[in-house]
Amino acid sequence: MKASLSVLVISKNNEDTIKNTLESVKNLGEIIVVDSNSKDKTLEIVHKVLESKVYKVLVKEFDDIGKQRSYGLKHLSGDWVLILDSDEVVSDKLKKEILKLVQDDKQEFAAYEIPYQNYFLGKPLNYGGENYKMVRLFQRDSLEIKPSIVHNKLFVKKGRIGKLKCKILHYSYRSFGQVYRKFTDYAVKIAKIKASKKEKSSLKKIFLYPVHMFWARFIKDGGYKDGLFRIPLDLGFVYMEFLTYLLLFFYKK
Repeated sequence: MKASLSVLVISKNNEDTIKNTLESVKNLGEIIVVDSNSKDKTLEIVHKVLESKVYKVLVKEFDDIGKQRSYGLKHLSGDWVLILDSDEVVSDKLKKEILKLVQDDKQEFAAYEIPYQNYFLGKPLNYGGENYKMVRLFQRDSLEIKPSIVHNKLFVKKGRIGKLKCKILHYSYRSFGQVYRKFTDYAVKIAKIKASKKEKSSLKKIFLYPVHMFWARFIKDGGYKDGLFRIPLDLGFVYMEFLTYLLLFFYKK
């Protein structure tokens, strides 16, 4: 019997992106959407796009990205799981690669890293920290998801990790306003995490770490090769670094 695939999508107020995410995977198999009480049209769009497909919508108040995903994993039935955020799209080439892999009875890997193609204002980014891979496809019983407020913490507890060739298209940076709202939210959360771990802020961290962040992304890691259009994005990372340590300074008082 051929292995089955479930797609797990996390959403919250993603009416501008969720349609493209779901359209890209609606023919892959079962779809589970864990929504964090969206107040916009996200759920309306989910039901409209998936009305004739096998899917479930679970609503759970958000407090931790890891807990949201763990909650979703308990409700899916596929032998394999593909995890997506609601601003990510599975390319047609990646879809074919995944289907071929899942249907292969002679499987040597328990999980797969998938490369990302990130976009800023609709333009592709290939340098400066934006060319990375993450484990997003795995056998259901092979992965452990750790609690995490901001970034993913996925650990393969058994088996080997392979690498796929085709990419997830990631529309994380869609407008100036959206980018800076995202980075503000990240800074607040990261500062709280650092404070909980008793990390201290300093004038050096507040003023020099942001400068180093820009140098590392735009110069050292070759962000300039993408073009000058990405400077506002890298300045956004500068802003996030500055705000993180500024908030941390006051959290420690």
